[in-house]
Amino acid sequence: MIIAEEEIERLAELSSLSLTSTEKEQFRQELSEANQHVDYLNELDTDGVEPTYQVGDLENVWRPDEVVEFEAKRDDLLALAPETEDNQVKVPRVL
Repeated sequence: MIIAEEEIERLAELSSLSLTSTEKEQFRQELSEANQHVDYLNELDTDGVEPTYQVGDLENVWRPDEVVEFEAKRDDLLALAPETEDNQVKVPRVL
């Protein structure tokens, strides 16, 4: 499938790219070649081939949510802060 120059210009506009005429032609040729590869894959007979969703033996690893108590207490940590207010660490305003 040959890609028209107008399509390249539209893609460049959507991507906020400023392309020279040489670059447009280069991308047009490269995208046309990529489309030819996809067209070739569409010609393959895949009847009876199971879809592959994942090629590795990865599994989700689940762990129970547990609250872990730390040795440090809130008052001890707040004492380390340079400034606190209402039991919270006071930091400079961001906005």
